[in-house]
Amino acid sequence: MITVLAARVNRRTLLLGLVVLFVVGNGLSAVAPDLAFLVAFRFIAGTVQGAFFGAGAVVAAYVYGPGRGDKAFATVMGGLTVATIVGSPLGTWIGQSAGWRAMYAAVVALGLTAGAALVAWLPRTDDLHGTPVASELGALRRTNVWLMVAVAALGISSIFAVYTFVGPFVTDAAARDASVIPIALAVFGLGMAVGNHVGGRVADSSAHRGVVWGYGATLVLLVVIGVGGERLAVLLPCLFGVGAAMMFAIPTIQVGLTGFGPDAPTLMGALNLAALNLANSLGAIGGAVTIDAAWGPLSTVWAGFVLTTAGLLLYVATIVRVGSAAVPALR
Repeated sequence: MITVLAARVNRRTLLLGLVVLFVVGNGLSAVAPDLAFLVAFRFIAGTVQGAFFGAGAVVAAYVYGPGRGDKAFATVMGGLTVATIVGSPLGTWIGQSAGWRAMYAAVVALGLTAGAALVAWLPRTDDLHGTPVASELGALRRTNVWLMVAVAALGISSIFAVYTFVGPFVTDAAARDASVIPIALAVFGLGMAVGNHVGGRVADSSAHRGVVWGYGATLVLLVVIGVGGERLAVLLPCLFGVGAAMMFAIPTIQVGLTGFGPDAPTLMGALNLAALNLANSLGAIGGAVTIDAAWGPLSTVWAGFVLTTAGLLLYVATIVRVGSAAVPALR
């Protein structure tokens, strides 16, 4: 919604405004008086992500120059993986050491640093002006766009059926100390970084390999975690593998979305992030259902298995429906 409402706004101005909203949301979270206020303030901070990613991808494409959109997208996704490698473990450690309020205060400091970097290095130019709202909205009338969003939301949900429950995997299933949790999160993030790098290259050369191979490998790894994840020697490599396999698929999904909506690049980037956020909810909810059923901490992977299987089947059905030739961005 923010992306659509701000369609005509210069992308530099939009990114700076979103940073301000991010800082405000996290600053309020740090001083929240109770859980209800904290949830509301987290919602405010969370509204930023999709619009920031969509606008950021467009700005990165401008900075890289014509014909390097895939590289630009992979770079922006690289920021997400660095945040997973460093930010999540560091935030967990700060929360464990100094409390959750200190953790949110650290996030505010990072937001201010990001805003200063944008002011210092992002050029002021009319080339970053937005497009008419009608142009962006027109892409939403295409069935194929929504099919790709569903493929992403269903398939990538297994990331969050795993990542959300890394703590219980380590402490309950593997019976290790909570100090191992940041290490497990970092291992997962390293896998995401590797998968994003390789997946960006594959998305340039193959129409479907990223999603089919990425989702397929994830399904195998989920089974391994479900069967033997109580051993740390099995769990950690599989966490790396799930992060790598899922991120291997995401650049191909973005290329597909761009191919179905070439006249709305900002909205397609935002939709991709919206799909990832929906996947976050689906994976976490599915995992919570299995835990609530008393099937054990590792049972969350089976919720992810079901959801990713549905995403893969929908993707195959979409390929059959449209064919590669129907999408200019897919080769």
